[in-house]
Amino acid sequence: MKKRDFKDSLYEGIAGITKAFSNANRLEIIDLLANGEKTVEQIALQTAISISNASQHLKALKTSRLVKSRRDGQFIWYSLNGVKVMSAWQALRDLAMEHAPDVQNTLQQFRVSLGNAQSVSFQREYDNTSVFFLDVRPVDEFAAGHLPNAQSIPVDELPSRMAELPRDKTIITYCRGPFCSLADEAVQLLIANGFKAMRLEEGFLDLTLLSRS
Repeated sequence: MKKRDFKDSLYEGIAGITKAFSNANRLEIIDLLANGEKTVEQIALQTAISISNASQHLKALKTSRLVKSRRDGQFIWYSLNGVKVMSAWQALRDLAMEHAPDVQNTLQQFRVSLGNAQSVSFQREYDNTSVFFLDVRPVDEFAAGHLPNAQSIPVDELPSRMAELPRDKTIITYCRGPFCSLADEAVQLLIANGFKAMRLEEGFLDLTLLSRS
């Protein structure tokens, strides 16, 4: 193999993987699957696309070996094909948040519209006597992994379960990361009901990867 053919082959192979990332729906699916495996029906529901479209996107991701699947009875479950896929998505997301003004502005405008203009970053020195971590993701994602001592209350159950929350602590909500709106919705609801609440900027997977670095 000639040197030029060698280099072309390598970079074309890498470009093939990047093509799998070059679709907004597929990026959201990767972000979703980072929090635990899902069926195509769950993915379609949570990304607001049709089952047919979700299947096509999953096929493209699987062809690029970014996603893997397993069959359990009548259902096929999809998950990310290794932690490096999540790391690649995280790096791309963070690059956009730093260098893409449209991404920055959209995120800020959304949070301002909900009255949640500020967020907090995770700090190991948080005093558990003054803060209360609330995981507002679906219960299956909480079961797949969560912050120590966090309480699971999915955001759609929050209105009926507020009695379970302490009023003498700051409630810090978290979900799938900076692009996830569940924590913002929870903060808005909690503040409206007299709680002191803030959202955590990072998601559980972000903190897991950070601890490994």
